Amino acid sequence: MIVAGIDVGTQSAKAVVYDAERKNIIASGSMAINLISTEGGVREQKAEWWIDAIKGCFDQIDPAIKKEVSAISVSGQQHGFVPVAENGKVLYNVKLWCDTSTANECSILERSFGGEERLFSECGNRILPGYTASKILWFFNNHKDLYDRMKYVMLPHDYINYYLTGKAIMEKGDASGTGLLNVRTAKWNKELCDAISPSLIDKLPSVIEEPAIIADILPAVASELGLSESCIVVSGGGDNMMSAIGTGTVKDGIVAISLGTSGTLFSSASYPVVDKKGRLAAFCSSHGTWLPLLCTMNCTVASEVFRKQMGLSAKEFDAEAEKAPIGSEGIVLLPFLNGERVPDLPKGEGVLGGISIDNLKNSNIARAVLEGVTFEFLLGLDAFKEHGMSFDKAILTGGGANSPFWRQLVADITGLQVVVPAIKESAAFGAALQAYAVASGISVEDVCALHVLYDESKDVSPDFENTVRYKAVYKKWISYVSNLESLFR
Repeated sequence: MIVAGIDVGTQSAKAVVYDAERKNIIASGSMAINLISTEGGVREQKAEWWIDAIKGCFDQIDPAIKKEVSAISVSGQQHGFVPVAENGKVLYNVKLWCDTSTANECSILERSFGGEERLFSECGNRILPGYTASKILWFFNNHKDLYDRMKYVMLPHDYINYYLTGKAIMEKGDASGTGLLNVRTAKWNKELCDAISPSLIDKLPSVIEEPAIIADILPAVASELGLSESCIVVSGGGDNMMSAIGTGTVKDGIVAISLGTSGTLFSSASYPVVDKKGRLAAFCSSHGTWLPLLCTMNCTVASEVFRKQMGLSAKEFDAEAEKAPIGSEGIVLLPFLNGERVPDLPKGEGVLGGISIDNLKNSNIARAVLEGVTFEFLLGLDAFKEHGMSFDKAILTGGGANSPFWRQLVADITGLQVVVPAIKESAAFGAALQAYAVASGISVEDVCALHVLYDESKDVSPDFENTVRYKAVYKKWISYVSNLESLFR
């Protein structure tokens, strides 16, 4: 069977075609996507950019291969708010997951609903700046005329499904990232929706709880993309949910770390994991379980900014970092360049501290950047431990996983064996595997057991002496966060 997966991220769209019998990707395409970035934390895109990028991806694939695709599934960046009119028109720019301009609306919603404790009790999550709920309230307050014309609230992957099929539907994994879903029941919380507007509940699509076929692809869209009109569209999910499938993180006892634009750490769980300290998001998965997840807003964002400032390539930046000792001779980076989700500092800023006359070197700064970004994952591992979850290894994915130095750094800081999937595009690949599972009637867990392979040449074991040394460095990093976070409130 030949299947395809689409991933629409913040920086680019990707499409992969997977031959399930041969267990390899036989074609792929990618296209960059622009970003609207302005003061006040505004991060937006236009929905039509995604469609243009998807078309560009499929234009790069052999027409004969495209005609063989029997099922397709979509991965999309989570939390983006796509307001869609009855005629299918998108009414406003899409506010993205990394948009922190609606932080005040988060506080308003939490107070209206009765505070953090009630949110954890009745929904499972707080309302954080990245989530969709505060964006909808902002839209209601600032563009009421457009809000009244809105027929559907969609997320990025929902909108692409709508483009492919004409059907407006959500699935519980991505829907749980809106902040409006009770993650225990996979039902919208009407009272929380009413805190935005009594009409909102009618603008939210119905939620499906298991991966399923949405519909056949629309004939006109099949023609645009070069696909067969008999190609089915499977429900898909958010990028983290699809990455869980693409990395094989689909059962208890497995943890994955993604070193991408954002940094994520997640595990599959057979029960909802509600972390009242707010480190782990209590998301649902897109394979029928739950997906407790830590998300940071600055991962390769930080390394890219600093390496470009130094005029170095990625390999040169890693080589520079490798020259410095553990702890970067006392230099500390708080990598909150875009604000931060965990810790919850939407108005956060990057802080480079611990500088002296003797330690101000590019090598120390480079290493401090990678150490600071990686330390944030320990917040999530500590949370998992408190919830009775433990791991022996971490599955590492994302662009940062290509770096041998960073792989070793992750292993040493976490104390976990690190393995890397053989197929790098975990979100697009996960979408393809979900499509294959549904089309063939096989469980997602069984599909992953057969099809998710790892590149043994990239396996890394921790140096436990270094792990012990890093505990002291992490303690210093945490003290910087604790003492400076009041500046960002």
